[in-house]
Amino acid sequence: MDNATIAQAMNDIALLLEIKGENPFKIRSYSNAGQTIEKMSTPIAVLVRENRLRDIEGIGDALEKKITELVTTGELEYLNELRGQYPKTILDLLKVDGLGPKSVKALYKALGIGSLDDLRQACEAGEVREVQGFSAKREQKILAALAFLEKQGGKFRLNTAWVTAAALCAYLVDNSPATRVEVAGSLRRFKETVKDIDIIAAADNTDEVMKAFLGWPEVARVVSSGPTKSAVVLKNGIPVDVRVVAPNQFPYALLHFTGSKEHNVVLRRRAAEQNLKLNEYGLFREDDTSLQCDNETEIYQALGLPFLPPELREGLYETDLCPPIQLVTQNDLLGMAHCHSTWSDGKNSIAEMADATRELGYHYLVITDHSQSSVYVNGLTPERVLEQHAEIDALNESADTGFRVLKGIESDILADGSLDYDSDMLRQFAFVIASVHSNFDMTEAEATKRIIRAIENPFTSAVGHLTGRLLLTRAGYTVNVDKVVDAAVANGVAFEINANPRRLDMDWRHLRRAAEKGARFVIGPDAHRVAGLRNMRYGIGIARKGALAPEHVLNCLGVEEFLQWRKGR
Repeated sequence: MDNATIAQAMNDIALLLEIKGENPFKIRSYSNAGQTIEKMSTPIAVLVRENRLRDIEGIGDALEKKITELVTTGELEYLNELRGQYPKTILDLLKVDGLGPKSVKALYKALGIGSLDDLRQACEAGEVREVQGFSAKREQKILAALAFLEKQGGKFRLNTAWVTAAALCAYLVDNSPATRVEVAGSLRRFKETVKDIDIIAAADNTDEVMKAFLGWPEVARVVSSGPTKSAVVLKNGIPVDVRVVAPNQFPYALLHFTGSKEHNVVLRRRAAEQNLKLNEYGLFREDDTSLQCDNETEIYQALGLPFLPPELREGLYETDLCPPIQLVTQNDLLGMAHCHSTWSDGKNSIAEMADATRELGYHYLVITDHSQSSVYVNGLTPERVLEQHAEIDALNESADTGFRVLKGIESDILADGSLDYDSDMLRQFAFVIASVHSNFDMTEAEATKRIIRAIENPFTSAVGHLTGRLLLTRAGYTVNVDKVVDAAVANGVAFEINANPRRLDMDWRHLRRAAEKGARFVIGPDAHRVAGLRNMRYGIGIARKGALAPEHVLNCLGVEEFLQWRKGR
């Protein structure tokens, strides 16, 4: 019984209680417990065994008993009772953009809607619009959201797949004779969502590797098994394929199964031009003798090509293989931008966020809490902005490491395109990220006009999460990217690459063209707690997938250069 499972149980209780209409304080206690457990590094099972659950802030007698019951028995009677009061699929309704627990409660009470199919049928029959709080317009929005969910079915976010794949690779290294184990497929290419995980392993004893794979505790169902390839579905629902090859075949298999298909076609055509044959087993001359390569770089060299990083292998950049593209790396990043604190909806103080950022090797942190219009997330009034700035000044004065905390804000872009403070307040910030957080029902023309007006504000530093999408749950609004990029370049405004794996917005497909026009970017984790700072790895992956070099990314600049860019734009 791991922490993630326990946290999910607490969160499910909170949601079911909210649907039921229980006391808000009771709901919040379970919700907070779930969030706390989810981010803990110590296994909850250990705390149960050592009778230390009460050491966790917010865990009282009732929660202690329930968590202990769940850990020791694998079941929780209280949760089972709550689930028994509703259809098993009722929490699936919360996946629909725009539906929260109160809306789900209203739909269930009025129409008995307890599944996505129920909801679709009720919308198509025009019944949802008759429920209090709903309308014909909202009914159509729900249908659109359902269609989007159906299209995204069977996909998983990048972070979920990476964490799972990393755990499996580590398990195979520790528990099998595999000499090399690597992630392949669309996950290695850093696609923002994936349908499965592909793993390539090298070993002389393939049976023992497969035995270890099929015995991994996270395997829920074996789809197929064989000496060189097996497929399973994990407990978290992700399908996984593992292929085991001879050590001398490993580089070729890794290249082939990383893909994409389009990239493989380019490489095979290149091989054919040199009277060679390339496949997953090797690189062969006309007489079928092989050219041995120890890694992918040597395969590219044998084809007369520079190495192309996996992120770029989408059939888009192959014509630009020469000269090699020097992509941004983690080591190039000096600053951390777009972070929230307890001043708005963050879970850690500015000091805690700063300490964690410094420990990760960064030189500065841009705190960008929410602005005053975002009342629902405790957005900062002008008075509170000044109080926060005083705290930042005190932190910087007490620091003896040279690390800096910069005064930023994530300002709402209001419906008319204006920002959330007047000019006197906006000039107090070192960095202003302008983001849309409301009024998503815009036409493309309206959304484009709104964002361009925000770009033209002289205090805007960067546009945050350009389309407002939430991967797998919300498509986001449409915007004319070319027009917005042209406006940003003309006004010296950057684009955020939001590294939160639920967003990964700006979309990588637009990055290179924007960079060629002169656009600059800032990679931000959109971190609301210390753990969220590690989102940067996903933003860096997306930047690399968009063929960005360090010179395109503002937080590759030192703090003084970063500040000077803002002042000089």
